Formats: sequence, C-alpha cells, structure tokens
Amino acid sequence: MANGKQKKSRKKLYIFGGIGILILALILFALFGGSKEEIIQVQTEKVEKKDITQTVTTTGTIEPEFKVVITPEVTGEIVALPVKEGDKVKKGDLLIKINAKQYLADKESAEATLLASKSSLAMRKAELDRIEAEYERVKGLHNKKLASDSEIETAKSNYESTKASYEGAKANVLSTEASLKRAVEQLYKTSIYSPMDGTVTALNVELGERVLGSGFSQGTNIMTVSDLNNMEASVEVDENDVVLISIGDTARIKVDAFGDKIFKGVVSEIGNSAVSTGLGTQDQVVNFNVKLKLIDLDKGLRPGMSCNADIETETIKNVLCVPIQSVTARSKDFVKVEEVNEENPAEPKKENGINKPQEIVFIVKDGKAKSVNVETGISDDNYIHIKSGLSGGEMVVSGSYKAISRELSDGSTVRVEEKRKSFTDKK
Repeated sequence: MANGKQKKSRKKLYIFGGIGILILALILFALFGGSKEEIIQVQTEKVEKKDITQTVTTTGTIEPEFKVVITPEVTGEIVALPVKEGDKVKKGDLLIKINAKQYLADKESAEATLLASKSSLAMRKAELDRIEAEYERVKGLHNKKLASDSEIETAKSNYESTKASYEGAKANVLSTEASLKRAVEQLYKTSIYSPMDGTVTALNVELGERVLGSGFSQGTNIMTVSDLNNMEASVEVDENDVVLISIGDTARIKVDAFGDKIFKGVVSEIGNSAVSTGLGTQDQVVNFNVKLKLIDLDKGLRPGMSCNADIETETIKNVLCVPIQSVTARSKDFVKVEEVNEENPAEPKKENGINKPQEIVFIVKDGKAKSVNVETGISDDNYIHIKSGLSGGEMVVSGSYKAISRELSDGSTVRVEEKRKSFTDKK
C-alpha cells in the first residue's frame, strides 16, 4: 500500500514537472525568440539616369479624315443606283437618281403659271398706258379751264387704280418666277452627285427603295463617301489625361487587325465637348474625343477598325529615375519631417489641417533600410523621374510591393535578394 502511494506521488511529480518545464520554455521563447529582429527580403536597383517619355494610353477606331454622309433633299423612289459599296468615285459622278416625274410636272406647271402671269402683266401695262394718256389729256384741259375739277379727280383716280393693278401683276410675275426656280431646283435635286473624290464606304439603300427628303426631317442616310487616302484614329481620352495632350504630339497606334504593326500618328484635333457615360451614377465616365492623323497608311485599313494608341505627351532626357513601384506615400508621422510649420516648428507642416502624405523611397545601406523624401516628375510604363532627394548611384528598394508599401520603415533590417532573371535574360 505504501508502494502504491509512492507511485502516485511520483506520477504527480512528473506531470507537474512537465507542465513547469513547458511554461519555462514558453517564457524563454517570449523573452529571447520573440525579440529576434525581423529580416525583410527585398530587391534593389541602382539609381541611374535615363530618358523618360510620358504617354497617355487610350482606345478608339480608325476613321476617314474626310467623309460625307449623303442624304436626299427630295422624297421619292430610287430609279438609278450606279454605284455599290467599295466603288471609287470622282467628284461629280452620279451616285443616285430619284424618280423625277412629280418634280417635272411641278416645273411645267410653274412655267405655265409664269406664262399666264406675264400675259396678265402685258394687259395691265396696256391698260395703264391708255389710262395714263387719258389722265394727261384731262390735266391739260383742266389747266386751260376746259375741264371741271370732278373730271380731273375722276381721271386721277382711274390712273392710280390702274397703276396699282399693274404693280400687282408685276409682283405676281416675280412670285411665279420664284416658284419656277424652286421647281427647277427640286427637279435638279432628284440626281445626286459625288461631292468629292473617294470611296463608297457605306451603302444603305437599294434600287426601287423609297427615300425621304431632308426638307422637314433628317432624311434617309443613303450612303457615305470617304477619302481613304487620309485616315485618322478617333480615340477617347479621360478627363484627367486630356490636359496633358497638345496639338502635334506624336502617337504610336496599333490596329487590332494588323497585329504588332505600329502606325505613326500626330494629334490633329482635341475635342472641347465632353462625352459622358453613366451620367449621375457611380459608373459615370467623362472622356474627350481626340483625333490622331495617321502619317503612314496601309491599303488594308478600313473605317471602323478598333485600335490602341499611346500618345507621347512629354519626353525628358538623361534624368535620375527609379522604378515606379519604388515610390510610395507615407504620412508625416512616419517619415522624418523636413518641412516645418513656421507658426509652431514643433508640429509637422499641414495642408488643409491634415498631415499631407509624403512621397518616399527606401534605400539600402549597410543592411538597413532608410526612407528618403523625394519629389517626382513624369513617368513612363516602368520608371519615374526623381526631381530631388536622390543624387544617383544609391541602391533603391524596387520590391516587393508588400515590403515597400507596408513592411519597411526607417532602420528595418533587410536582406537583398538577387534579381530574378527573365526569360530573355536567360537567353
């Protein structure tokens, strides 16, 4: 029985002893293992001088620089359509003919009305001449006291009445002449001729179809004639980027149908009116239309082809640059304050009552990260111009994004990883 009690006491001793050792191990790990300095893995790149070209990337379509949408001014049935889509035409070539019977009848009716008006005018003229002669005769007799006052007044009244009738007949002739001119013009408009040299890029009607004139409405869109020798890319640019673009800026344009082939272009027009989509919603987008005149053409280019364009807005040469991802923004309570509040030097300078975030980069020196305030300029797809803060030759942290944006701080211990070789480097 004594042996059983000893065995139980020894068992309890082992259990409590194990628990004590475990607690001691946890305390030691917290004191020594937890205080172990964290080493952050980073990649670096040397600060060097490069050429930077700022670009605005956008999408759009290829369009003719000059095109005319043909709509009729008269209504009627198409009786002649000598062109088809894709045909080349010269200025003055017949494009379409509309049935002219009604307009020919209107012209003939106007001619007949004009003839009747002129006959009536001739009769009024003869009557006026007779009444005027009678009036002159009575005036002569009245001057010699051979005609009474009532006779002279009657003669004068007849003369003025006949003269008014003559003036009315003359005005009627002018009116009918104008009507005839309108009828002739309407008759002429039944034949539509090409206003320019070009190509029929769209044909929306067929022979025998009835079209509406544009006299009281928009009219039927018959066809489009385009000058394919002068093409442009019509692209939409975001409102934040359009202010960077100027007339004459060069552009590199890729047309989807031509693969990797690059067409050169020049900014020829910048729209003044905004093109808004999703107005009043969270998805509202405000763009401006920009025209890029193509300098080199290809016979295969067709209106409506989709394209991507990189507009080069500014280029600076031989300036200090760092990778874009190297620049991050931290609040002033993180970086050392170089600018001070003149009213209270102990406080950081604020903008609108809020500590303004400062652009910084991290450089590596003796295994430690150091933050440096920088002023940036323009950027391209890979690098950004450093206006101030660096002198060149420093090893700036270029990765990882997680380390730059969140993990690194002044004095962090870092280990520089070798730059991973790309597929092209291995070759």
